Amino acid sequence: MADNSELQTGDVAPEFTAFDSEGNSISLKELTAEGKYVILYFYPKDSTPGCTIQACDFRDSMETLKSNNVVVLGVSKDSEKSHQNFIKKQSLNFPLLLDEDLNIHNKYGVWKEKSMYGKTYMGTARSTFVIGPDGMLKFVNYKVKAKGHVETLLDELKWNE
Repeated sequence: MADNSELQTGDVAPEFTAFDSEGNSISLKELTAEGKYVILYFYPKDSTPGCTIQACDFRDSMETLKSNNVVVLGVSKDSEKSHQNFIKKQSLNFPLLLDEDLNIHNKYGVWKEKSMYGKTYMGTARSTFVIGPDGMLKFVNYKVKAKGHVETLLDELKWNE
C-alpha cells in the first residue's frame, strides 16, 4: 500500500538501508555520518528514454557533484539484473538501489496513482530529494522533468559554480 503523504524541505529524511546492483549495502545514516550530501532520485524504469536522459545527466555531472561532497543514488523497482544492464549500457558511475518491495518508495511517498491514456495505475513518481549531512531534506521535487533536471538542480543548490 502506498503512503501518499509528501515530504517537505526541512523534514527529517526517512532512514533506509538497501542493496545496490552489486550487492553492496548502502545506508543513508552511514553516508550522512561521513558528511555527505545525498541526492536520492526515483525514476520509473531502467533503459526508458526519460530515465536514460536523467541518469546520463547525473553521470555527466559527477565531477561537479563529487567536488561538492555529493553522493548520487538512483532508485527504481527494477531487478538487480535490469540495474546491472542499465549501468553497463550507459556507463553509469553511481549506484542504483534495489527497491522491488517498494520500501524506500513508500517511505518517500513516491509510489503514486498515475494515469495514461485514460487508465489509472500505480507507479513511481519521478522525484528527487537532496539530503544534507544533518539528515534533513534540503530539496524536494515530486514532479521532476527528466530533461534538464540535473542542471536545474545544480543551479538551485549553487553547486554549478
